[in-house]
Amino acid sequence: MVVPLTADHADEVIAIYQAGIDKGNATFETTVPTWERFDAAKLAEHRFAALDEKGRVLGWVAATKVSDRCAYADVAEHSAYVHPDARGRGVASARLKALVDSTEAAGIWTIQSSIFPENAASLAVHERAGFRVIGTRVRIVDSQRRVLPLAARSAAGHH
Repeated sequence: MVVPLTADHADEVIAIYQAGIDKGNATFETTVPTWERFDAAKLAEHRFAALDEKGRVLGWVAATKVSDRCAYADVAEHSAYVHPDARGRGVASARLKALVDSTEAAGIWTIQSSIFPENAASLAVHERAGFRVIGTRVRIVDSQRRVLPLAARSAAGHH
């Protein structure tokens, strides 16, 4: 079940984020933000948690504004994480669909993200959801690693 992500999910969201950092192929971040920083940075109407039958968080997705410039008002960037024990259970697809649906309804015409090429599972899920690799970035944040920027465009086009 996919539900809006709220403060009730904070501890599990932060733990799943930490597991993604620990694995090494999810983010350039090296420390997890506090819930307060996470909450302030993410768009409240575009963040979702996938829950199991007992209400435990299996994964989450959350979007942020790309820029305060008006030209980018309808563009969002997202992060998406799945608990290591929940991989392969459709969690990633379900929460990504919820994000695409919510952004479409809000008139956001582009959702973007960046994924390490080694994260084949995330690339595959995003491609199934309509995202396309739009290039390769190298030497980001003082790192030799490459990252693949992806974007999905609204079926309705720019408003």
